[in-house]
Amino acid sequence: MHSTNLLLEEPIRMASILEPSKPSFFPAMTKIVGTLGPKSRAVDTISSCLKAGMSVARFDFSWGDAAYHQETLGNLKLAIKSTKKLCAVMLDTVGPELQVVNKSEASISLEENGTVILTPDQGQEASSELLPINFSGLAKAVMPGATIFVGQYLFTGSETTSVWLEVSEIKGDDVVCVIKNTATLAGSLFTLHCSQIHIDLPTLSDEDKEVIKKWGAPNKIDFLSLSYTRHAEDVRQAREFLSKLGDLSQTQIFAKIENVEGLNHFDEILQEADGIILSRGNLGIDLPPEKVFLFQKSALHKCNMAGKPAVVTRVVDSMTDNLRPTRAEATDVANAVLDGSDAILLGAETLRGLYPVETISIVGKICAEAEKVFNQDLYFKRTVKHVGEPMTHLESIASSAVRAAIKVKASVIICFTSSGRAARLIAKYRPTMPVLSVVIPRLKTNQLRWSFTGAFEARQSLIVRGLFPMLADPRHPAESTNATNESVLKVALDHGKACGVIKSHDRVVVCQKVGDSSVVKIIELDD
Repeated sequence: MHSTNLLLEEPIRMASILEPSKPSFFPAMTKIVGTLGPKSRAVDTISSCLKAGMSVARFDFSWGDAAYHQETLGNLKLAIKSTKKLCAVMLDTVGPELQVVNKSEASISLEENGTVILTPDQGQEASSELLPINFSGLAKAVMPGATIFVGQYLFTGSETTSVWLEVSEIKGDDVVCVIKNTATLAGSLFTLHCSQIHIDLPTLSDEDKEVIKKWGAPNKIDFLSLSYTRHAEDVRQAREFLSKLGDLSQTQIFAKIENVEGLNHFDEILQEADGIILSRGNLGIDLPPEKVFLFQKSALHKCNMAGKPAVVTRVVDSMTDNLRPTRAEATDVANAVLDGSDAILLGAETLRGLYPVETISIVGKICAEAEKVFNQDLYFKRTVKHVGEPMTHLESIASSAVRAAIKVKASVIICFTSSGRAARLIAKYRPTMPVLSVVIPRLKTNQLRWSFTGAFEARQSLIVRGLFPMLADPRHPAESTNATNESVLKVALDHGKACGVIKSHDRVVVCQKVGDSSVVKIIELDD
């Protein structure tokens, strides 16, 4: 039975669905990005999150100052040290995000069919009649009849904590709105989203630049999540800014698609960015509900064919307060995997949710189950057809390594790489087995001192589906004699055995450079 990317063997034995899954060292091939915050910043909690399957930690600067996030990052480093599990760091910018300013933090009750005024006068107190906002140009951007959505930061869309407003009139700089549903806004920060309206604010604000310079640069962040990316130029400007900050020239930029503007320029953005985050919270408001699934499937397909990581957000909102996801959410996670997602990003669920570790664990289990029925054969053929002929040298090697590994039922693919590009290309073909990416450090100099590269490249593969990095000894160059290659291979095989992914008599496919030639070889292990 074949649906697009779903593979179920006929005849389907329903009882087999209930058979327990075998435990595995890698919880899933699909990666999990966890947002660290009040409920997930203690060393013990972060350690448990890493063990449960989190491989990228996201730091969201929409709230909390640099000192707060620095303390959390210090805890993350301690957790990495104690668990011996690698974790990458993602900085999420605020961007042109509109917010309601509620200095008193008192709850605000809004009644259906009532009116409320949005004002740029931040000196005013937030109340049921008046909501001060952080943007002076709203009156010029909207027209009567426009839809505005206000909800708690990382809003769930729950009708009791989020409110729909319809603009009724413009009075100078103020916007008068009719309240469409009864709701209570609680907390100090509410996000305000104007459906399909262009907001004339820079994608990378001065505040964002300051945070990147003072927090991102010293901490050598692996990923920059560029909120509200609307044009390819946004990514180019961010890259130019990062290139002036020393080590951050290696930081990968993930464009966050959050509105129709970003959707309309998706192809150009994808070409320019290192990866894409489908921010379904805001997108789900900007798009008609019946179009959300179509955008997700189309965007993920485009990312897959381009060989760039795609991350899906907002999958298990209900787990912010509950120990189990809803049936729809559990199915949604599986569909994200079948659609081709590289990683699942958890926001409120881990930031302020009551069950951060359990959420990561359950999402990982659902991903692992979905991966078992992912139609790799169909996907592989489609990818090869899309790439076309003649293939580039690297693309040919990568696809051959995956084809060989599947034909001989290899337990793992081992890839030697310096930049990480070869390993990412192998992962692009979605092999059914893990890819151990052995990153060989390279020596570089800035005229003042020598240093090794490699750590960035290793951590940056932690967001790619099926890729598991390991940093080799810098004394072993990637392109070298057989003797040194064999010794690095032995270390990689030992690592695989220790992880439990390689056993005696297993076959392993190795992809490496020998001199100027790229070689794919199959080895069978002895006892």
